Amino acid sequence: MAVIFWLIPILIITSVVIKYERDEIKSILKNITIRAQESARAVETSLEEAMTNKTMPNFNMVIATWAHQHDLNHVRIYSKNGFIRYSDNTEELNTQADKRICSACHGKGKNLNTPYLLTTVSFFPDSGGKSGSMNFLSVIRNRPSCSNNSCHVHSKDGGILGILDLGYSLEKMHAMAGGFKGKSYLLAVLFALVGGTITALLMRRYVTKPISKLVDCTKQIAEGRYDTDIDTGREDEIGQLARAIKDMGLRIAEKQEALRRKQMEYQDLFNKVPCYITVQDRTLRLIKFNRQFQEKFSPSPGQYCYEAYKGRTHPCEKCPVISTFKDGKSHTSEETGVNKDGTVSSWIVRTAPIKDPSGDVVAAMEMCLDVTQMKELQQEVKKSEEKYRVIFNTIPNPLFVLDAHSLQIIDCNYSVTWTYGFDKSELTSKSFLVLFPDDERDFYERKIRESDLINRVKHIRKDGETIFVNIRISPSEYLDREVLLVTTSDITERMMAEQQLIQASKMATLGEMATGVAHELNQPLSVIKTASSFIKNKVMKNESIGEEVLKTLACEIDSHVDRATKIINHMREFGRKSGVKKEKVDVNNTMLRALEIFSQQLKLREIEIVLGLQENLPVVYADSNRLEQVFINFLINARDAIEEKARKAAGEKIEKKIFVQTAGEGGYVVVRIRDTGTGIPESIKEKIFEPFFTTKEVGKGTGLGLSISYGIINDYNGIIRVKSKENQGAEFTILFPVGHEDL
Repeated sequence: MAVIFWLIPILIITSVVIKYERDEIKSILKNITIRAQESARAVETSLEEAMTNKTMPNFNMVIATWAHQHDLNHVRIYSKNGFIRYSDNTEELNTQADKRICSACHGKGKNLNTPYLLTTVSFFPDSGGKSGSMNFLSVIRNRPSCSNNSCHVHSKDGGILGILDLGYSLEKMHAMAGGFKGKSYLLAVLFALVGGTITALLMRRYVTKPISKLVDCTKQIAEGRYDTDIDTGREDEIGQLARAIKDMGLRIAEKQEALRRKQMEYQDLFNKVPCYITVQDRTLRLIKFNRQFQEKFSPSPGQYCYEAYKGRTHPCEKCPVISTFKDGKSHTSEETGVNKDGTVSSWIVRTAPIKDPSGDVVAAMEMCLDVTQMKELQQEVKKSEEKYRVIFNTIPNPLFVLDAHSLQIIDCNYSVTWTYGFDKSELTSKSFLVLFPDDERDFYERKIRESDLINRVKHIRKDGETIFVNIRISPSEYLDREVLLVTTSDITERMMAEQQLIQASKMATLGEMATGVAHELNQPLSVIKTASSFIKNKVMKNESIGEEVLKTLACEIDSHVDRATKIINHMREFGRKSGVKKEKVDVNNTMLRALEIFSQQLKLREIEIVLGLQENLPVVYADSNRLEQVFINFLINARDAIEEKARKAAGEKIEKKIFVQTAGEGGYVVVRIRDTGTGIPESIKEKIFEPFFTTKEVGKGTGLGLSISYGIINDYNGIIRVKSKENQGAEFTILFPVGHEDL
């Protein structure tokens, strides 16, 4: 902008000078034109006077005098046919006019018959070719004063008499113009020097230096130096260009830094990729390789790939790199080679083409993943699978693999055949529930999904025989599927032994109750004996028996026979073997049955039963006969503890009571049996439920009562707790879940 600021005044002044010169020349030409017009009128007037006064012979002298007085180069009059008739130069009289003079009036589009004065201005050089002249041509027309004169040779019909040619010298004009030009040139040179100097200085300051600085900065940017300060401190276009270049440099620096980071990242990735990467040419020579390849094989650039890490002297028979060069596509293969140390390695190889801008394959990248350990692990896994398959099939207990959702049998071991009689193929793809009785399948389907242990389950063998098993369930995965590993244990023989043991315990209990039972039976038998003896005596004496007496005797005999039958049936029912099927049981009724068969014995020992049975107890799922045995076992232990305490008291009066209570509490039916006996010492409290453990004298206990009771309670998902203080009695609390239909 500063350069333009200085150049504009210079250009304006120069334009003013040039315009002034042109205006002066135009003014000179205008003056010459005016003088020529005045001279033409004067000559025409003189000519007219000369013609009317018949003084034409002296007209040439008049023309010469006029030309000399008015600084004319020449004065000529041409005839209509183009010859010079009058001239200040007598030598050119009657000569043909210059064709250029003729063309001025007779040129294309010219018409001399027009009524107005035709003035044509032409410039002709002089004989020396120097300044030349300015010719003014004026038409001399025929006038009435000429045609009517008796001396005139022209008729009145003629329109044009001739052409007047006045030639003015341009020497003065050129001299004046030269003076103007000299001044103009001087001013132009002066302004050019001043303007050029100022322009040069301004250009140097405002253009050359900043542009040179910009060029230097762009060179520095091209060389990679992006932090160069190129601030010109200006707000014009160059300043804006400087800032743009600076911004460009900063952006290039950012891009270069980002590119450098990307290159470092890619190089780092290239070196850290956990596989062997090489770049090979068409001859399979190594162009580039990553760090892992370098550390593993220590190759040298230009070495063949098959020499570097495959120990070969020639390419592989099926080389994926060669295939990539042939078709320009990626290829994959699995290869095995011998390392330099003699060990065998396996690789998964994948290639990728590297193309130039024209699309030609110029190199190939080969990525090799060492899968030697994976191969070894596969072999180990295969061996391990075989080993576990052997273990799976030789486990002595039946083992099933079930689909976690459908309970379909996916696999099972050979022990299934030994236990269930089914071949493996007969059970595979079938539901595990086919081994359960039909009426229990829905229940156990839910139990299998919810529990990890199910005890005393009834299963059906292939031959229809029923066996009892315990089932253990564990979630797992098998072939990417959610499965359940189910192990069954055949407990049929154990349950038979338990049943025999329970039965033996019942027989022992019956033996314990023999005295009380005998006393219970003795009462109805005594009544029957008395009645029968009365009837016999009457019959023997032939005495009649009154109808009312006979009726009374018959009723007494019948009721006591029923009582004796009930006692015998109760003893027989109690003594029978109990099953394992569960049913709804009213705990209060079972407790009363136990007390009924045992109460007489307690009365004989003066032991009081204190009952506190809650009415309308919820039912539990169990076996009534087995629960009765549990209650009798606890009553026998309570009785023995009270008698032991009485014996130790040596005749002192003690409290002999057994408290029996039932209640419903928090989803359980609770049975509490508390005595006032000797209690249980703290040292043996943890052992009282162990089989054959007893504190009674030899011959007075088997040590199985509490153990069997514990097992029965556990079978019905019950809980047993004991509290005791020595010499203050013991309390056993039994909890059965309400309505828990665990069949």
